[in-house]
Amino acid sequence: MIIKNGMIYSDQNAFVPLDIITANDTIQQLSINEDGAQCYDSTNHQVIDATDCYVIPGLTDLHFHGCVGFDACDSAIDAIETIASYELSHGITTICPTTMTLPEEELLSILSTIHNYKTTHSDPNHADVLGIYLEGPFLSKSKKGAQDSTHMVAPNVSLYEKLTTAAHGLIKFVAIAPEETNALDLIERFHNEVTFTIAHTISDYDTCMQAFNVGARQVTHLFNAMPSLHHRSPGVIGAAFDSPHSHVELIADGNHIHPSVVRLTFQLFSDDRVILVSDSMCATGMPDGNYSLGGQDVYVKDSVAELEDQTIAGSTTNLYDCMCRAVKMGIPLESAIKAACENPIKALGLYDTYGSITPNKKANLLVVSKDLQIRHIIKDGKLFK
Repeated sequence: MIIKNGMIYSDQNAFVPLDIITANDTIQQLSINEDGAQCYDSTNHQVIDATDCYVIPGLTDLHFHGCVGFDACDSAIDAIETIASYELSHGITTICPTTMTLPEEELLSILSTIHNYKTTHSDPNHADVLGIYLEGPFLSKSKKGAQDSTHMVAPNVSLYEKLTTAAHGLIKFVAIAPEETNALDLIERFHNEVTFTIAHTISDYDTCMQAFNVGARQVTHLFNAMPSLHHRSPGVIGAAFDSPHSHVELIADGNHIHPSVVRLTFQLFSDDRVILVSDSMCATGMPDGNYSLGGQDVYVKDSVAELEDQTIAGSTTNLYDCMCRAVKMGIPLESAIKAACENPIKALGLYDTYGSITPNKKANLLVVSKDLQIRHIIKDGKLFK
């Protein structure tokens, strides 16, 4: 395949006029046309004209629960298939389905199902599952958000090992409240196996700094389900700022975070450290109505998902739309793309394979108009849309 005449989002985080040549499922070459001269043989290639368009890498959503009526916790192959199909159709080429706080046996079944899907049912016309994000049960009941506190437990090695065994190593992120008993010990012992991400916590600055110092590397949906930043009590947010090795997730759906705070976050942490996530639930891509998340009833009105007590219960916005909303909030396009494409893959440790338009990486690409409407989706070097 040849994608010609587009403005390519380069691995230098800038747009440059380059043509892309793919071979099989990878990017083979980036070519510059000088004075209109064609520097490649297009005879045996499918050609996509990207005139007046941007070409960007496929997006990666590290933290989302579901969409179009299905949830990763449904523990059903067809649910994961439908979710992965919807995600790809919206430019999200790689995903980490996210669990909720549920009873142990349910979690074990869910993790086994997702692993089963990845190993036996993956479809080239679906987004690739690169891992699982375990959100719960090692969280604080004091900041439960839309999680069911009934099933929260103190971090412990036995349950952690049961869960990772059921997932056959597919768990890549473990959300944890560092103030909980044994949390720091668990982080220190297993931080080389998974990324521990601080979440649903009432932790103070010093405890969070301890967590970062023993191996935590991320913060789950910054600002949400944690103490606010205070000038004498900076908490999680201040500790993350002072831990330059950490990433921070941000939900730019227009409901979770005020646009001013989105702009503030990119200024504070820079576009090197912000990861845009959707935290989408099963009502994404669906009309207003009644849904469920983690065994709790969710009511969606005007695209805002809430529990009965009006706690926000995830988003109803996919990651591509979150990225576009971040741009509308004043985030430079290059920074928003970096936060939705490059940074999540770096957090996964897979930047040598995904996340940028670079020779020998996967040919997961989006051709989008200057107003960010998706024109073409290319996955593994094949035209999906």
